[in-house]
Amino acid sequence: MLEKFLVKTSFSSYEDFMTNYKVNVPDRFNFGYDVVDEWARTNPDKKALLWTNEAGEHIQFTFGDIKRESDKTAAYFQSLGIGRGDMVMLILKRRYQFWFSIIALHKLGAVTIPATHLLTAKDIVYRCKSADIKAIVAAGDEEVLMHVNTARPDCPSLQHCISIGPNVPEGWDDFTKGCEEAAPFQRPEVANENDDISLMYFTSGTTGEPKMVAHDFTYPLGHIITGAFWHNLHEDSLHFTLADTGWGKAVWGKLYGQWLAGANVFVYDFEKFKPVDVLHKIHDYRITSFCAPPTVFRFLIREDLTKFDISCLEHCAIAGEALNPSVYDEWYKLTGLRLMEGFGQTETTLTVATYPWLEPKPGSMGKKGPAYDIDLLTSDGRWAEDGEQGEIVIHTDKGKPLGLFKEYYRDEAQTKRVYHDGLYHTGDIAWRDEDGYFWFIGRKDDVIKSSGYRIGPFEVESALMTHPAVVECAITGVPDEIRGQVVKATIVLAENYKDKAGEDLIKEIQDHVKRTTAPYKYPRVVEFVDELPKTISGKIRRVEIRNKK
Repeated sequence: MLEKFLVKTSFSSYEDFMTNYKVNVPDRFNFGYDVVDEWARTNPDKKALLWTNEAGEHIQFTFGDIKRESDKTAAYFQSLGIGRGDMVMLILKRRYQFWFSIIALHKLGAVTIPATHLLTAKDIVYRCKSADIKAIVAAGDEEVLMHVNTARPDCPSLQHCISIGPNVPEGWDDFTKGCEEAAPFQRPEVANENDDISLMYFTSGTTGEPKMVAHDFTYPLGHIITGAFWHNLHEDSLHFTLADTGWGKAVWGKLYGQWLAGANVFVYDFEKFKPVDVLHKIHDYRITSFCAPPTVFRFLIREDLTKFDISCLEHCAIAGEALNPSVYDEWYKLTGLRLMEGFGQTETTLTVATYPWLEPKPGSMGKKGPAYDIDLLTSDGRWAEDGEQGEIVIHTDKGKPLGLFKEYYRDEAQTKRVYHDGLYHTGDIAWRDEDGYFWFIGRKDDVIKSSGYRIGPFEVESALMTHPAVVECAITGVPDEIRGQVVKATIVLAENYKDKAGEDLIKEIQDHVKRTTAPYKYPRVVEFVDELPKTISGKIRRVEIRNKK
């Protein structure tokens, strides 16, 4: 499949990759027809999706199956009047109907809005009103259905609520019945143009109301790099990305790049994360490639890995938050596998990563890839030199790079705030070393200015995470009359340290940070908490900690 879109599919070095990586973008590209249906035509029995759940059920879907089921789903959606440009929200957890639905919506030229099951009724109303959502397809769980029902009277655009079961309440459409009874699918004469909106995410930002990040139909091609050259997948790979389908990470790791590379996508449908269950899945199903946030690896290294045969793993990638070097070192010691870090946003595809030809530097995001022309812009408007902090920006003066978002939907002012002067401004601060590796500092709004120093939360958090008492932490700045701001650490303690919370432990942790990083970065204020405030996608809400009285 890669041969269909890439000028060159294999590379001998990072330099070769940077120089010769080129994507051919077809007119009216549609992932449903040009990838899923093409696999079904050329190799219908090729494995596409291996779905499992906590009850021990498992179903292996081929590309022939995915084509058949997505066509039935598209036919059902057609019968409801859903077509090109219509907005449809999917609240489907990790149910396999998510894959049928998103491919069906692509085939119709409709807009998919993936959403997490953690949304409240208020969240659903906000989304429906902001995007004029026409239909919601939801997992048939009582809590999800309840929130949608509560929101429904305040959502005038919402015409259809569809449940995949097992519960199908009164007033809801039955997804399974609808797909079985629908007339044969009629492919639209023109499903889409390349710059039509195909996918939209409401970003659960750490500040303000969620923004609507709109991607066009070419966006999946931007994930060729994600699947083939970061996850390092091939046609015999079984890839497991740990993410709910409501998160942007799901299409990063459970759909586009993986199927473009011809890999089999592994899905574990669970309600509560248990590290030991993940290890069992890797062991039992012989997963070859695994991607998860650093938090997951922090839990995995606390398990007894000698009880599991995970020698099947060929490759591990990490994203979603910055990686603490201590986690990298421990995972490598236990497994012999390097964690290959990557960086991107809901607005982008993979922008910086540790590619297969690169030796990881623990704590670094890696180097820039060929898809984006990236620079670092200092606060006074200069291009940052090596070792100097700056905002990560992407050059757009020669056009929008493949994979970069189209716009913040219905928010021209916010779009112009990030797209201006031939640049896309990510809002993320980093520095670059002399070898071209990028090192994450923090969000622009999170950088702490203390006594003339600029302190990034991540570098202090990395130092804290090497102390055995610290399970999770967040660094913020608090006002100080003398220094402007001082560093505050909000810490979740390990179970065996909770009864030691007090001044002696605070002093011990402060001294540990002084020894581990520059002394001026140590937290002058330390608070112990039971949990950290987070967005629905798991990001720490530092703004909530800062605003806490």
